Amino acid sequence: MSIFGTRKTRAVVVALAAGSLALTACGGNNSSGDSKDKSKTQEDAAKQSAAVTYGDAKASTGPAEAVAGAQPGGTMTVFQESDFSHLDPAQIYVSDGKLLSRLLQRGLTQYQEDDEGKQTLVGDLATDSGKASDGGKTWTFTLKDGLKDQNGGAITSADIRHTIERMYAPFITDGPTYVQQWLSGTGTTYRKALPDGPYKGKHLPDSVLETPDAKTVVFKFKDAQPDLPQALAMPGYSVVPAKTDTKEKYDTAPVATGPYKIAEFKPGKSMKLVKNTNWDPNSDSVRHQYVDGFNIEYNHDDDDQTKTLLADRGEAKNTVMFTGQVSTNQVRNVVEDPEAMKRTIQGYAPYVWQLNFNLDRMKDKKVRDAITYALPSAQIYKLDGGAYGGETATGLMSPTTPGYEKSYDPFGKLKKPNGDLEKAKSLIKEAGAEGQKVVYAYGNTPVRQQQAVVIADRLKAIGLEVVKKEIDSATWYEQVGKVDNGLDLYMTGWGQDWPSASTVFPPLYDGTQLQDGSSIYSHINDPKVNAEIARILKITDPAEAQKAWTALHHDIVERINPAAPIYYTKVFQIFGSNVGGIRYSADSSYVDVTRLFLKK
Repeated sequence: MSIFGTRKTRAVVVALAAGSLALTACGGNNSSGDSKDKSKTQEDAAKQSAAVTYGDAKASTGPAEAVAGAQPGGTMTVFQESDFSHLDPAQIYVSDGKLLSRLLQRGLTQYQEDDEGKQTLVGDLATDSGKASDGGKTWTFTLKDGLKDQNGGAITSADIRHTIERMYAPFITDGPTYVQQWLSGTGTTYRKALPDGPYKGKHLPDSVLETPDAKTVVFKFKDAQPDLPQALAMPGYSVVPAKTDTKEKYDTAPVATGPYKIAEFKPGKSMKLVKNTNWDPNSDSVRHQYVDGFNIEYNHDDDDQTKTLLADRGEAKNTVMFTGQVSTNQVRNVVEDPEAMKRTIQGYAPYVWQLNFNLDRMKDKKVRDAITYALPSAQIYKLDGGAYGGETATGLMSPTTPGYEKSYDPFGKLKKPNGDLEKAKSLIKEAGAEGQKVVYAYGNTPVRQQQAVVIADRLKAIGLEVVKKEIDSATWYEQVGKVDNGLDLYMTGWGQDWPSASTVFPPLYDGTQLQDGSSIYSHINDPKVNAEIARILKITDPAEAQKAWTALHHDIVERINPAAPIYYTKVFQIFGSNVGGIRYSADSSYVDVTRLFLKK
């Protein structure tokens, strides 16, 4: 899934502007506090990659277990750096959208977490996590009783069918494609099964998707799909009731099925959520509805968020971050304040920030390798929270992904985290690329702008001519996700959709999926890679598959180098003193928004 501001939950995604942090060279308290580093480690990351347990009907039955000390009432303020790129669930594949979706939308399944971060996959609209048969090729889900949308309309199996089928429509370009491809074909060929979606009266055949009665949904696949319940827990597969579907317009006014609904939306400025009175807590084993509503304010960068929350005055006491992070130049102020630290959470995020090479334009591997060697990873991630915001990446697999190798470092980043200029200059000279023009795009948030200065300077230092192009972060993934984007270099952040490399390599490197809105940001389309991805996806033994993904990772990085790894991300967030229930979510990689309350 993208990270917001990066794009994966992307994964793209996401999207997720993991840390709009201020420049470390500002003087004063600009240290990341490395001498007292108590940030998360790769051992913590390994714990987050543990296998998910599938829960039964009892685990899926509401109401959710009460949060200690929780009480109802009050309106919570949310700080956001920029607007949400999408509100239509089918288009959500970034992290800030995922957090909002947890409040507004429900799907067939969802994750239930404990205080140790252990995840159990349970039924959400479904009575349980699903029943597999035929060796995992068939999955049956039964809907709970009395489910309604915000208007009081009953949710039936027909709405689940409609939700899946509308994802085939041409206007759905930015959401996940796992289930569509499993049902109807790999790459972009799945769209041929229902090119207009359900809007002209056609449907998927009962041989792949059947709704025998109002409460039963049956998925039928050609191959076993043991991860289907986890795929269905993604916000992209949240239900869109057929009677409420307004097609493209749904992206600005979705109908809620979760505990809150949108009462007011001013694009680029603010959004107000209020209680959805048709949400039944007895049908939901995870979410709560403690506060009366949320006032979401945009245009608060991480520095603004951190300073305001650290000061903890007035309304700031009732305020939370969604995907914001403690800004770099405020890390020490937070870390060295014991009372402030009581209002923080930390986690090891699943994202790898990488500088994508548009392979349609950046055809010389020597130039790609030169840029990879040159990038000062440590300098770049220190602009995103220092040791609390990330660490040097050595490859394209995150430490939270099963199969990650701590010792894998083909570009020598651990020995030279600030880059190898001489090696890079040598490769540029060998390629005869001195003076080559490269169009480098970056987001218009403070941290991306500051990182852009560092990256552009380094590109110039190795002999390249840099044309910088600033892009609105709210639409970052839509713009860089276009096949004909006119760009050479651009950063994205991707993390697994669930603990499996199968949610990293196919969405990022399977060239058969390349289309506008896909997450094939490098435009890689290598026959050997495509074939190997198809082969590994058919391996049923998880251990064998994991080894194969790791080997493919080596091949992609070393033979092709479609993206330069820069840094792995961590999360460090602070909240107002009157906010209760705060904890890190291994599912969202940020605060768990399902359990927040105001203390008074």
